[in-house]
Amino acid sequence: MAKKVLIVYAHQSSRSFNAAAKNIAVEVLTAQGCTVEVSDLYAMGFKATATAEDIKGDLKDAENFSYLEESKLAWEQGRLSDDITKEQSKLTEADLVIFQFPMYWFSVPGILKGWFDRVLTNGFAFSQKKPYGLETFKDKKAMLSFTTGSPESMFCTIGINGDINVTLWPLQNGILHYCGFQVLPPEVFWAPALAAAKDRKKMLESWRTRLQDLLKEEPLSFTPLDWFDKETFQLKPEHISEEFGLSVGIHLSNPLPSQS
Repeated sequence: MAKKVLIVYAHQSSRSFNAAAKNIAVEVLTAQGCTVEVSDLYAMGFKATATAEDIKGDLKDAENFSYLEESKLAWEQGRLSDDITKEQSKLTEADLVIFQFPMYWFSVPGILKGWFDRVLTNGFAFSQKKPYGLETFKDKKAMLSFTTGSPESMFCTIGINGDINVTLWPLQNGILHYCGFQVLPPEVFWAPALAAAKDRKKMLESWRTRLQDLLKEEPLSFTPLDWFDKETFQLKPEHISEEFGLSVGIHLSNPLPSQS
């Protein structure tokens, strides 16, 4: 069966490097027989702010408004705004989700953060009662594909910006893994605005090559949920290693294993 791919794209210009990366993904994956859909957030005029306007009908507690609770209730009752439900439908159907964006302030552009805030609704994408444990997206793969403003040398363990894996931990672990996705390694385009034309071309050709087998890639590894105490959510003593840390966020002050 043909795979379905959703590309959530966050750049204002159709002539940008990000647009080129997005277009190559559409081209290569479509050629493989995938059905590819693009959510072009700027072109859609996607609303970035999570507000009471996202909910149709009366609020449960308008005076003490809680987006977390009100959006969960609205999702359960089919009262979320149309733009949210359309994105949730795309997400439900997708086998692979690629987030294509320029890095802003060591994170995502505000419009993409708004997509995360509004589309990944409490109940639909995650459960407070089962953190990291909701299985809605367990068979789906997701990845970050983005450009940086700084060269790779600044995003290493001795660079002034620090390890890029630490920078990405809130996105890859705190959003994608938290919602149950299988998280593929990111595609990082290092400072294309500072690169020569031939080097930008090499970046895009490398992306084109990777896309050929992207759906076959193994996801990053995260610490299994049953390794944590169910009350404290801290590692059980038997899983605390003296040789290796477990992940970027749970490193135990030790070196990390591969594919973490």
